[in-house]
Amino acid sequence: MIRSVVRGFGAALPKRVLTNKELEGMVETSDDWIVQRTGIHKRYIAGEGETTSSLGEAAARAALDRAGLTPDDIDLIVCATSTPDNTFPATAVNIQNRLGIHHGAAFDVQAVCTGFIYAVTTADAYIRGGLAKRALVIGAETFSRILDWNDRTTCVLFGDGAGAIVLEAAEGAGSNDDRGVLTAKLRSDGAHKDKLYVDGGPSTTGTVGHLRMEGREVFKHAVGMITDVIDDAFAATGTTADDLDWLVPHQANRRIIDASAKKLGIPAEKVVVTVDQHGNTSAASIPLALSVAAADGRIKQGDLVMLEAMGGGFTWGSVLLRW
Repeated sequence: MIRSVVRGFGAALPKRVLTNKELEGMVETSDDWIVQRTGIHKRYIAGEGETTSSLGEAAARAALDRAGLTPDDIDLIVCATSTPDNTFPATAVNIQNRLGIHHGAAFDVQAVCTGFIYAVTTADAYIRGGLAKRALVIGAETFSRILDWNDRTTCVLFGDGAGAIVLEAAEGAGSNDDRGVLTAKLRSDGAHKDKLYVDGGPSTTGTVGHLRMEGREVFKHAVGMITDVIDDAFAATGTTADDLDWLVPHQANRRIIDASAKKLGIPAEKVVVTVDQHGNTSAASIPLALSVAAADGRIKQGDLVMLEAMGGGFTWGSVLLRW
């Protein structure tokens, strides 16, 4: 059978670092408060000339370099973002143009923090269906531009950045020993919209709007939803938490990450955590974390890796893959 195998990875961050100490001078908060409740120490904020597509392009080029490929080798780009450069065209098309690609297809997926999981699942379906041979899957965000910087409950949580992987079609035996995506599980439930949303849009206010969140409600649902789709992935493949080499979760909040891993019986030393350095970068958080852990040698070829996320909508999902 055809598998979608990770051939390369890359990441990009804005130049500006925003620390908790700096935030103390902007809103009523403290470093201790932020770290205790979220685990975040700093985040990166896009400056002039830095956009979702420029960060996505940089991450994509890094992934191509690691894969030993050129833009001409790519026939599909799927970009997960909730902060596009424009209402249209898709940010993926802008990235395609920046890379000098004039063939194939490029489009965005919008599932907020679960966006990269949806994007990987979509690209995998294209590859397995014979519609693409090599895909750039990108998560890129400039969430700083939809934050209310007077709202201390949200502005301390989010940051900007991008991550990317190259997926390539390869033959597999159809077993869990195959490299590539083994299974994916996606969920959504629009009844939870008001718990995490942006209060603007072209069809409602004609403005971009700001992010609004009921933090306690999100936390209350997150752990159960995350463990649900991970358990489904285990059931689909006949694997267990003991078989995992790494859990790479959406980097929203250290307490959610720790509680989910504990409920699943996954030891802390198998969990990749970057929320302390990047904050919550929404759809970019998983590919950023993947890039960090693969670059420093933790994630190695043949490792069994679980990706998971939950975001506004609510949306949630998991991808189990062999690196």
